[in-house]
Amino acid sequence: MGSLLLDDLSLPHDALFLGFDSSTQSLKATVLDSNLKIVTSQQVHFHSELPHYKTQDGVYRDPSINGRIVSPTLMWVEALDLVLKKVSISNSNLDFGKIAAVSGSAQQHGSIYWKNGASAMLSSLDSRKRLVDQLRDAFSTKESPVWMDSSTTAQCREIEKAVGGALKLSKLTGSRGYERFTGPQIKRMFETQPDVYKNTERISLVSSFMASLLIGAYASIDETDGAGMNLMDIKQRVWSKIVLEATAPGLEEKLGKLAPSHAVAGHICSYFVERYNFNKDCLVIQWSGDNPNSLAGLTLNKPGDLAISLGTSDVVFGITKYPQPRLQGHVLPNPVDTESYMVMLGTKNASLMREDVRDQCAEKSWDVFNKFLQQTPPLNGGKLGFYYKEHEIHPPLPAGFHRYIIENFTGETLEGLNEREVQEFDPPSEVRALIEGQFLTIRDYSERFGMPSPPKRIIATGGASANQSILNTIASIFGCKVFTVQQPDSASLGAALRAAHGWLCNKTGSFVPISCMYGNLQKTSLNCKLAATPGDQQLVDKYSLLMKKRMEIEDRLVQKLGR
Repeated sequence: MGSLLLDDLSLPHDALFLGFDSSTQSLKATVLDSNLKIVTSQQVHFHSELPHYKTQDGVYRDPSINGRIVSPTLMWVEALDLVLKKVSISNSNLDFGKIAAVSGSAQQHGSIYWKNGASAMLSSLDSRKRLVDQLRDAFSTKESPVWMDSSTTAQCREIEKAVGGALKLSKLTGSRGYERFTGPQIKRMFETQPDVYKNTERISLVSSFMASLLIGAYASIDETDGAGMNLMDIKQRVWSKIVLEATAPGLEEKLGKLAPSHAVAGHICSYFVERYNFNKDCLVIQWSGDNPNSLAGLTLNKPGDLAISLGTSDVVFGITKYPQPRLQGHVLPNPVDTESYMVMLGTKNASLMREDVRDQCAEKSWDVFNKFLQQTPPLNGGKLGFYYKEHEIHPPLPAGFHRYIIENFTGETLEGLNEREVQEFDPPSEVRALIEGQFLTIRDYSERFGMPSPPKRIIATGGASANQSILNTIASIFGCKVFTVQQPDSASLGAALRAAHGWLCNKTGSFVPISCMYGNLQKTSLNCKLAATPGDQQLVDKYSLLMKKRMEIEDRLVQKLGR
């Protein structure tokens, strides 16, 4: 580093950097200038703007197979042309020729199955036709299993058994066997649809799939998103032979090679040069998962910091140099630092569950929802709720709703207190029980996983980070300050930042720390601002007691109903 001149670490003054976020419900594009300020941001919402796919929230829920949830692969293909068209229409002054590099973020774990011969279709795209019309026959199955899928419990247990148990698998790959992870999904595909597996020449993650469209060839899976598959040795950053063999035959060839997250996937292909006037020298930097991209977009670089992403799933993550994989949570290589790891864990029943309670209890209005949250006292008079619209990950419980009242709870003691189960709460209490329950669960599991308690600070991102009432509750439960970023969806912003970082690494010929790009954060779109402060320490202690009681009830539910 010492020999690099400062000029070597600066971005060309008129260059632009494009970041995508291919999430469960939408595809977003964000353009940054060389000062890391947002130039434009556009979005395609799958449900409303691509209604012919007939998805609900971007997915199909299979009524015939318990827990099977998939998305139509072609919907993601069609969305790419549509979002680029929206970017060009929305900002007529935007010169695509000035975009020096592109990268992207994508929902983690989802898998795409390219059929034998598809690489020839991918390498001969005609810019006069839409992508979707040219790739209709490129896939051995038209449906991609996604992270919400929970139909692979048997496959998870078989893979764990093959390597010597759940903890062994976690220490090897960063996570125990999880239903949504790609390895168990591939194993299920091989076992239930062997013809599909046999007819597949390449399996992509959503991240490497979208990068493949941009370079007109198969892009590698990056090492960070690759850690969300139960297939990669996280220490060596190579595919683990023992897990591959336990998953499906001939799998390594179908997965291709792994690549560092900051590496160049390739140059943008002629389709985009001719159709949208990209420069032929524009680099495509490896795409990665949405949570790793959020980590980059939030400039999370201190071990005492935590980030909470509030979206279709709620995810808490931090960074460490000394990961200790356990039975809960996940360890992945840090996408913007080759020396450290990110630790994370998620809950599945998040924004969609909040929206359901809003619709049922708060007149379908966030204003009413927030008013209820403000008018109910912290601790909710001892009312606790467990709300699972889908099978949950943390804790491992099936869909269902459970409500309890802890009699005479004041937050001083649990001695001699009994709880009774009830069918429903009044609407304001229902709202508070949901929000307190969601964040007490996240606090409990993050502490079990060894994340800092209390954290030095929390940076909140995702759709619900725009909700002040929810941020206030998070600050009170965790006992620390909560900050937000200018753009609530940090994943596409992080992807644009990673595009610039990858461009810089490529220019200097070696990895450079991303922090050298931050400069004066106050002047960039990466600036954090204080959004909520904790209440008094007494309230934090009372929440600790409520959390303890909640976990006792949760443990009983898991013993009785757990998957």
